[in-house]
Amino acid sequence: MMLPVYLGLLQKAEQSLASSYRQVADGHGAEPDVYHLCHTLAKQCDAHEQALAPVIERYGEQPDDEPERLHAEELSETRSGPVGLLRDLQDLYLLASLADVTWMMVKQAALGLRDEELIGVTQQCEGQIKVQLGWLTTRMKQAAPQALIVAD
Repeated sequence: MMLPVYLGLLQKAEQSLASSYRQVADGHGAEPDVYHLCHTLAKQCDAHEQALAPVIERYGEQPDDEPERLHAEELSETRSGPVGLLRDLQDLYLLASLADVTWMMVKQAALGLRDEELIGVTQQCEGQIKVQLGWLTTRMKQAAPQALIVAD
């Protein structure tokens, strides 16, 4: 069974996303909506990780034998200015997309296993990640004109 590999990937994705949300919040504190919402979304990712804990305890987690081609590394620093905010939001979007698709695959496994607890966890967390992606998309659309046309 390879589910433990994906549970480990999912846990890492949520950890990286939470840390990155906090990095962007602190790095772009002058943008009140970004600061407050990124901290809220980081807490949501922490809750996702906590919700995974009993599932990981039951199924375990294990590293994959294959080399990583896509790394879910958290943001180590933020960029400055309007273009920097746009690029940081884009990085968050990529990390959230990785979490989203991984939740989807784990949900499919849960359905195959008929594991009601895991199905419930995946539905809740997957739904919240989709809301996060929606906010990131909207915020990038809002920031893009200022960053790409007005700013030098």
